[in-house]
Order: sequence, then C-alpha cells, then structure tokens
Amino acid sequence: MAGQSKRMKSLSKKAAALGTMQLPEAVKALKGLEDTLPKAIKKIGFDQTVEIAVRLGVDPRQADQIVRGSIVLPHGIGKAQRVVVFAQGENVKIAQAAGADVVGGKDLADKIKDGWLDFDVAIATPDMMGVVGPLGRVLGPRGLMPSPRAGTVTQDVATAVREYKAGKVEFRVDNGSNVHCVVGRMSFDADKLTENIESLLSFIRSLKPSASKGVYVRGVVVSATMMPSILVAV
Repeated sequence: MAGQSKRMKSLSKKAAALGTMQLPEAVKALKGLEDTLPKAIKKIGFDQTVEIAVRLGVDPRQADQIVRGSIVLPHGIGKAQRVVVFAQGENVKIAQAAGADVVGGKDLADKIKDGWLDFDVAIATPDMMGVVGPLGRVLGPRGLMPSPRAGTVTQDVATAVREYKAGKVEFRVDNGSNVHCVVGRMSFDADKLTENIESLLSFIRSLKPSASKGVYVRGVVVSATMMPSILVAV
C-alpha cells in the first residue's frame, strides 16, 4: 500500500494540531489549510468536494435504529445533479418540464440493465415500481434505488426533480454507525458551508430514533476530497 504524499503528511500534521474546533472555525481552517503548505508543495488544482462525517449512537443492525433522509441544503452542493425519471403518461411531460435529464419506462430500465449508469439520482412514480423493482441489484448497492422514504418514489415528480436539480442530498447511516454527506465545494464562502452543515446536523438530530439510548451525535468531522479531517465540537 502506498504511503501518504508529502502534501497529505504536511496537511494531516497541521489538522491534528488544530484539535477540536467550533464549526465556523473548523470550516475556515479547512478552507485555509492548503495555505500552510511549504512553497515546494503544490496545491490541488480543482474545486474539491466538502463533506461531513457524523458518528451516531445507534445500532444500524436494528431496523428501528436506521437513520436516513434527504434534505435540500440552503446553498446547494455546487454540482448539477443528473436526474433520471421513471414515468409514463402525462408524468413524462411533467418530468421533462421540471428539468429531468432522461425520462423513460421499460426502455430506460433496459438501458440501465445493459450497464448505463450516467446519472446521480433516480426518481420513479409509484405506478412504475413494477419496472424499477428488478433494478434493485444494480441500483441498490450504488445508492441509486428509488425509495418512498427518500422521496424518490413520488407522484409529485415535478417537485422531486426540481429539488434534486437544486442540490438535494441523501444520506443513510452505514454499518459503522456513521453518516457521510456532501455539503458543498471548497470554493463556497465559509459562511455558506457553515450554514449548509448546520442545516444538515439539525436535520440529523431531528431523526434520532426512539430506540437510541445515550448520546446520539457522538462525533463530527469536516473534510474535503483530498484533505484530512478536522474535528468539530459536538
């Protein structure tokens, strides 16, 4: 296994020295971390994705402690999401008018079965689940399977498409009791990133399962595509 690059070693050392910070300070520190690099080490030349990881006091092996949801962040995520819709009849025109990239039925399902996965979100009307259901083995592991709980199986196609095109994000607790979610880009103002994260954390707190005992939110870190994590005070 390859070792850390000089860039990452330098940044990780700086991040570790920062300790645990309040969210606004942690975001500012993340945005300014590359400015601490020695002149001989180049900065990353692309707009990195910023995400948070939240460690929860739940047991994801228990069905009544699964934490999942979706939310439209106040300032979006800085990425135009590619949305496909499974629909028929009048809903085809409605989805197209709302901005869906691809709309179809069995033809779209067959295309996906053949290996086409060039999209970020799949939405379906309830009457199309007979067509979508068999795609579970393909879409499920990739987090792309339409779900009523996530709002991607809905009769209100127009609203769903507009929300996801505007930057709606989904999350689900993993087997390690962690939630990972994109919250924006490094090019965002620090205040906008902070507001996005605060909105997401507030929403996650509102989803605490009644079966979860003790401390619910146990740890939060903020990071970017090619950056170390910075600890955030809970």
